[in-house]
Amino acid sequence: MKIPLVLVTGFLGSGKTTFLEQLVDRHRRRRIVYLVNEFSARDVDATRLLAQTPDVVAIAGGSIFCRCLVTEFISQLRTLPDRFGTPAEPLDGVVVEASGMANPAVASQMLGESRLDRIYDMTAVVAIVDPGTLGKLLRTLPNLRAQIEAASLILLNKTDLYSPADVEQAETAIREIRPTAPIVRTSRCRTDADVFATRPLAAVHGELAACVDPNYATLDVPLAEAVDWDRLRAAVDLVRDEVYRIKGFADVAGRRCRVDYAANEWTCEEIGGDPPPALVFIVRGPCSPAVRELIRALGRDDTFVNSKPLTTVLPNDVG
Repeated sequence: MKIPLVLVTGFLGSGKTTFLEQLVDRHRRRRIVYLVNEFSARDVDATRLLAQTPDVVAIAGGSIFCRCLVTEFISQLRTLPDRFGTPAEPLDGVVVEASGMANPAVASQMLGESRLDRIYDMTAVVAIVDPGTLGKLLRTLPNLRAQIEAASLILLNKTDLYSPADVEQAETAIREIRPTAPIVRTSRCRTDADVFATRPLAAVHGELAACVDPNYATLDVPLAEAVDWDRLRAAVDLVRDEVYRIKGFADVAGRRCRVDYAANEWTCEEIGGDPPPALVFIVRGPCSPAVRELIRALGRDDTFVNSKPLTTVLPNDVG
């Protein structure tokens, strides 16, 4: 019997990792592996999920559907059944969280060409959508449209944060792209939908992406000092249209916290454990003069190569 495989997509900050946390909570008695793909070189989301389950595998440093990482992705999928299951107790499923910038159109084709379709049955492609950013991002980022086109189930998330008119407008836009896929409105990705139930997959085809996507750039910022929270937020606010996502761990007011920023919304939550303090910035590429100025403010360093991690230090004074 084949192992059900679920692919979860969604742009940065839409709620993919929150959705995986919900799945972990709902399926604790089942043998399910969660493969988390980070566009940045730092495993922020995988570290977060490991607090909920040990059955997590991370692939960082790009998209699993780009030429530079697809070989590792295929290799990981080949080894998961033996690493996490046994002949007597095989895996009940694998959930793959693609990076926010992934184009999943090549997924089914890749499984066939690698003969992984003999091991796995892709039961669903779940696209998670933030209604507050959908309209703007559809005009600027083609991969978001591709995620919706490939979806067999769409979660219109964060509906509690927006007006009914905004949610209706987002649902109309989704229907124009993918008329037949079911749309479930959610808050914090809470849903009873069974993602392991087989759903009709979209007939989409694509090609592996190049290793460097000019639409994005990443910045890896290890933190040598505690963060002045108000000054950090003020600095980012000056370039908020250029910054898609900030996530990671930081010392704030004497506490080790998980920091997350997307769509002009910040969260800062105290956590257990001691993950290394560092923030990952994902910004619009090519890097604009305004973002370069932010980088100078953060690390007093003007050297930034598009789509390559820049290691710098975030001082306490970011103003």
